[in-house]
Amino acid sequence: MKQVKKMQPALLGKKIGMTQVYDDNGVLHPVTVVQAGPCKVLQVKTEETDGYNAVQLGFGDVKCHRATQPIIGHCGKVGAGPLAYIREIRCEEMPQKEAGQDMTVDCFEGVEVVDVVGTTKGKGMAGVMKRHNFGGQLASHGVKRKHRSPGSINGHATNLGTGPKIKKGKRMAGRMGGGKQTTRKHRLVKIDKDNNLLLIKGSVPGPNGGWVTVRKSKTARVKA
Repeated sequence: MKQVKKMQPALLGKKIGMTQVYDDNGVLHPVTVVQAGPCKVLQVKTEETDGYNAVQLGFGDVKCHRATQPIIGHCGKVGAGPLAYIREIRCEEMPQKEAGQDMTVDCFEGVEVVDVVGTTKGKGMAGVMKRHNFGGQLASHGVKRKHRSPGSINGHATNLGTGPKIKKGKRMAGRMGGGKQTTRKHRLVKIDKDNNLLLIKGSVPGPNGGWVTVRKSKTARVKA
């Protein structure tokens, strides 16, 4: 029989905004307020049935006409309405959860450091100065209408500059933002159990009202 291991603390939530709070020593800290849960356990996956261990969570009610039929049917299996934000939390061992359970901020009791996964603000097409913090060309008399240009890119082509294409990863103008980003090692300042709120030190990815995943930090080393 496989060993049953407790699931790592993780919740889905919505970014509310930023504010400031004082700690017990009177120090002011900037924090991000995240409404985390209650999340509905939609499905429990195990190695025997799916090839890996995971818990599927759902958060955020959505109107039926704004959801797809597969989402409505999947959430209906556990007696819930359609949910807007659904993600899986991987587990090392067989999870000790059942479909239909509710998960609240109580699971973060005793957790000091968290990681936050979100989607950054999309800023459309941007040049190299805004996207990659390039310095631009000289603002001298000889430069005409090229002040924000990236400059020559031929020397960065394949085969010592003689190839037909630019090397992959070359920093150029393009779409900025709107991608998945993880910020790590945020101090969990406070847990508001009455309102299902987490106060996380610092800023987290995404705009106010954006979906985020908060989990116990995987890399932080907290001194006892």
